[in-house]
Amino acid sequence: MKTKRRKFIKGAAMAGVAGSTIISPIARQAWAAGSDEPIKIGLQVHLTGIGSTYGRWYDQTSKAAVKVINDTGGIGGRPIELVIEDDATDPKRGGEVCGKLVTQHKVDFVFGCLYEHVMHGSWPTADELKMPYMLCGETATVGAGQMTRYIFQPCITDVRSQITAIGKWITDLGKKVAMIYPDFGFGYDHRDFFSEASAKHGGEITALIPVSMMDTSYTRYFPKIPSDTEVIYHVMVGPGVLTFVREMGEHFGSNRPQLFGFIDSVEAVDIASPGLEFLEGSYFWEAMPRYGSGYPTSFEKFYRENVGISDMGHSVGDDRDFPTYSHMFSCWETLFAIKEVVEKSGYKSRTPKDVEAFITAFESMSGFEEGNGHPQGRKIFLGKAHQGIGPNFISKVENQKLTTILKTEPEDGLYDAQADYTTQSL
Repeated sequence: MKTKRRKFIKGAAMAGVAGSTIISPIARQAWAAGSDEPIKIGLQVHLTGIGSTYGRWYDQTSKAAVKVINDTGGIGGRPIELVIEDDATDPKRGGEVCGKLVTQHKVDFVFGCLYEHVMHGSWPTADELKMPYMLCGETATVGAGQMTRYIFQPCITDVRSQITAIGKWITDLGKKVAMIYPDFGFGYDHRDFFSEASAKHGGEITALIPVSMMDTSYTRYFPKIPSDTEVIYHVMVGPGVLTFVREMGEHFGSNRPQLFGFIDSVEAVDIASPGLEFLEGSYFWEAMPRYGSGYPTSFEKFYRENVGISDMGHSVGDDRDFPTYSHMFSCWETLFAIKEVVEKSGYKSRTPKDVEAFITAFESMSGFEEGNGHPQGRKIFLGKAHQGIGPNFISKVENQKLTTILKTEPEDGLYDAQADYTTQSL
């Protein structure tokens, strides 16, 4: 019967949303005929609030990954039932949503949180309820040992690792660097880790300029940049990114310092948008190149096609709709990581014994091989620190398009992680 169900689901197409859960009605009937109950996975996602641009693509990417996994046999022969809850990019709501997924929906695992302040409002609930909780953001607090044994960040590289890999490259553009960053935890990670890397590589920070996420205009910040600045290091998130980069261009014009931006500053924004011409010749960090030519592997092509993104970096069927391509892959890869660990550990249900087996199996992982499930590239996994380390890309704006000029290896981003969550009891 199990063999028949697995063969059946291989050709089954996943349907749309029924309430807050995602699973093909045909697949549900097929598995219900036997003993293999679905594995319920909760997606905590920023569908509203300042993170909604990311949330929409996290939602779409997760659904695409679930479809691929279910169409090819599920997890150990069991389908994934995806349960989706919006946390409104709000820390308080994040904790409530995490609790709801565990106590009401009775999911096996929770994943998907991106914004750091929402993570910190949510993970204590996961820990209290002994729920394995997989983050899809770039916070450095996991590798720093500031969370607990139930929290993992397996498939997206944290800010500390990113800067470790590319810090010298940035200071080679110019030694005097001014930093503009969001005024919350994610921005502070950039501030602290790049300041450290800059000093290591002979650089000097000329200004540290935190920017409020509540602003709708940013003109008051740019005069704070000293005139002798050689490089502006900028990272911005939220709905105001297009306004931010446009106003930066209006302030500096053609007489600007060199620019190095993290792609967050133009995520979901068309590089060829009017007003962004001043970005020509500047550089961006990307976790995964937006254009198909940036990292043309068969695995990346498979992923791109399944999430519905064209080789030109926009949504298939709408050339005005650009994704959060350097972040949303983490949802796809995290679902495949859960699949790998469940199958390795023999996890069946949320009994303390099975949860412990899942966590210890996760901690025994040394990495993830590049493939359809991990299209961004090979990853090192620091089992004791619960942190994944992947590649990074640097792209240059040429003819109003991002051209990939450098790829780092996971080893380039390794740092001395002090965390050892394995010493904590479960």
